[in-house]
Amino acid sequence: MNLFDELEWRGMLYEATPELRDVLAKEKLTAYIGFDPSAPSLHVGSLLPVMGLARLQRFGHTPIAIAGGGTGLIGDPSGKTKERQLLTYEQAQENVKGIKEQLSRFLDFDAKENPARIVNNLDWLGPITMMEFLRDVGKYFTVNNLLGKEAISRRLESEEGISFTEFSYPLLQAYDFLVLFDTYGCTLQMGGSDQWGNILAGIDLIRRLRGARAHGLVFPLVTASSGVKFGKTEAGAVWLDAKLTSPYRFYQFWLNTDDRDVITYLKFFTWLSKEEIDQLEQSLKSAPEKRDAQRRLAREVTMMLHGETELAKAERASEVLFGKEISGLSVNEILEIFADVPSTEIDKARVDSDGFTVGDALVISGLAPSKGEAKRLVQGGGIAVNNARADDARKSISASDFIDGQVLVLRKGAKHYHLIRMSG
Repeated sequence: MNLFDELEWRGMLYEATPELRDVLAKEKLTAYIGFDPSAPSLHVGSLLPVMGLARLQRFGHTPIAIAGGGTGLIGDPSGKTKERQLLTYEQAQENVKGIKEQLSRFLDFDAKENPARIVNNLDWLGPITMMEFLRDVGKYFTVNNLLGKEAISRRLESEEGISFTEFSYPLLQAYDFLVLFDTYGCTLQMGGSDQWGNILAGIDLIRRLRGARAHGLVFPLVTASSGVKFGKTEAGAVWLDAKLTSPYRFYQFWLNTDDRDVITYLKFFTWLSKEEIDQLEQSLKSAPEKRDAQRRLAREVTMMLHGETELAKAERASEVLFGKEISGLSVNEILEIFADVPSTEIDKARVDSDGFTVGDALVISGLAPSKGEAKRLVQGGGIAVNNARADDARKSISASDFIDGQVLVLRKGAKHYHLIRMSG
């Protein structure tokens, strides 16, 4: 199977130039994808093109990632309904550093035959003068052609319109392709389907200036069946940087994938074979409540990005939500696991008074309306303190029972959690 067939069965192929299937079957190509440094980290929306580059490398081709330190200063209008906020030079270059580090988790920079390469397009866009650019690049683009590009025509119809800055973006991206063609023999550009017009502009520039043939391939834009934008949660975007989205939250994002999307995401975002994914699809149909497909998806993607240790921690934290033992977890980990759970604050003096019991905790938290009801719940085996079953409503709770002296986790039944935080 060649790369084209691989992308096709995975549903990752949205559109490609006509000769590409044959070329990929016969030749080893150098290909690139550009990544926009508008934030200090890539988010899961960038993961499909990242996996596209990684798959390309596994099939023996040579990947180049552009961290767009130059184009990032301008902003790509594709898929955007209004003008972007311009980054400062320092912000763009700082963001490029973070993106380079993340890409190194997916690409092999030490491969003997086809090592991956990361380049910054500021290296060639920075030094070129406006006169040179207009003469050497602008000469080959008609305004009529640019007005026909979907990203530009859509913005022209909006109230805000489009600035000349963003209008010029396709020329910059086309020039990137030309520079990579001249420097590295790069003949294939890939990207999201919203990049198709920009990619064709680069192919055309290479044909006009070098008399050579280049190719393009685009991936579908990832969507979620629920109607929520892929990669967005109530807490905001899901980032690849562990400081912005913790491995636990990252794992939870994939674990919560809708049944309608999980097989598509397994094809897009994992290295699992067709046979393995087919088995998970059967499991989804016969026993959807087991969520085997979601669990495998969360495991594979978290492991790939964050490694084995962080995956194990994320899985452990997930089990805590289902009543597994809490001991050994730090207060920060507990607060993250139970970030969406209601909490009540209590003064340390109240806990130190020796009169604070399991029953008191249940009433203060609102899990029980009265001490009598608290006693009944405990006797019925429906209460857990720090995920250990409580057996006596009159049992004292001391400061040492609070995790790191700060938090107590109460649970009523299987799912009703409440945190008590100690202050003072």
